[in-house]
Amino acid sequence: MHLGIRILFGFFLITGLAGFFVLRIFVAEIKPSVREVMEDMMVDTANILAEVAADDLHNGTMAQGRFAKQVGAYARRPVDARIWGLDKQTLDFRVYVTDVRGTVVFDSSSVAVGQDYSQWRDVARTLRGEYGTRATREVQQDDRTSVMYVAAPVKHGDQVIGVLTVAKPVSTVQAFIDRAERKMLVSGLWLLGLSAAVGVVVTLWVVLSIRRLRRYANATEAGKKLPLPRIPGELGDLARAMQAMRQRVEGRDYIEGYVRALTHELKSPLAAIRGAGELLQESLPEADRQLFAADVLVQTRRLQSLVDRLLELSKLEQRQELEQPQIGLLSECLESLLALALVDRSSIAIELLASSQPAVVRVEPGLLALALGNLLDNAAAFAPPGSTITLQAQGSTIVVQDSGPGVPDYALPKLGQKFFSTVRPDGVTKGSGLGLAIVQQIMAIHGGSMHVENTHPGLRVELRFP
Repeated sequence: MHLGIRILFGFFLITGLAGFFVLRIFVAEIKPSVREVMEDMMVDTANILAEVAADDLHNGTMAQGRFAKQVGAYARRPVDARIWGLDKQTLDFRVYVTDVRGTVVFDSSSVAVGQDYSQWRDVARTLRGEYGTRATREVQQDDRTSVMYVAAPVKHGDQVIGVLTVAKPVSTVQAFIDRAERKMLVSGLWLLGLSAAVGVVVTLWVVLSIRRLRRYANATEAGKKLPLPRIPGELGDLARAMQAMRQRVEGRDYIEGYVRALTHELKSPLAAIRGAGELLQESLPEADRQLFAADVLVQTRRLQSLVDRLLELSKLEQRQELEQPQIGLLSECLESLLALALVDRSSIAIELLASSQPAVVRVEPGLLALALGNLLDNAAAFAPPGSTITLQAQGSTIVVQDSGPGVPDYALPKLGQKFFSTVRPDGVTKGSGLGLAIVQQIMAIHGGSMHVENTHPGLRVELRFP
């Protein structure tokens, strides 16, 4: 399983479980909370009505008295109220009054008059001086049919002479409960969706950052040059630590490799200079002395070229990215770059062919001129005298083609490695192997690549830009 999927799955699992339990608690608390509020209001109502009914109950005129008429008028009163978006069009209180023995002497619904309610919890507890309330289901298995009863003592002076109970079906507030639950569920789903979106964004950021680090590490392992990825936070610290570690390892390997390769390359010219110097100490004919002196100069120039190219390659290997890039059509800047490229054209001709499918690229002209110079110099060293080297821009690729003998197939993958070179057409001399290494390094800084292939005759080198 991919890292991103694991992180996303873990985030969803934690968020989903937390959201589920929180929503379940909230939804479970809505109905009891509404009932508690309703009970609180019914306590106030019952006590107010108990005061109003006291005189009629004491005088024995409960059934025909003023209280009965007022409650009857209440029941017949029309109502049309819009409460927070919900319509209320009925008055739902049922009121009944019992005497001190628990017998119903008044019932606003006219169904319980004369019945003994002394065992009902609301009446019994109130007559004992306690808080009397009960909730009774009309259908035992359906909680929605519950009716809440709240009682208050009816007093004459300090003496309890009866009980007044206010009843209200829970179903009358069920619409408010359902709406609150729906709002809570919708809000919870939005919250989960938002959490999921945040989780996706965070996961993508983490995964993409790790992939950038992995790409940087893989490129480092492959010897490619990539700029340090800019990542904030701890992953950025890890990236910088990786770069520091890479630089230390590269620095050590760089020095070790250079010392070995340079020692090998210096042996031949130094041996030639030493041999010529020893012979020049002897008495020699003028022609031989001139020959050995010329050999010393040739080997000295060879050493100078080697040192110059080593210094140039060393500077390039320390660079991670372009310093003075320019953006434009590759075909337009190729002619000016060719003029900057230093190459001996005394024995060969360089022809710039028309470009095909010109593309916009991002290059550093100075570096590209150096690469072309080394590439053309290498081609000129292997091309027959009087031949032509062609140069062409094809899209985002520069193609250099010579008509020389090419190189052995086994050597193609090694071209561009430091100090690797093949024997030139004269069968004796070899180059330093640094020219194509410089070209390779310049292409790596541009984020491109160098591709070499035999064309029989000749060698075709492509500089491919991104």
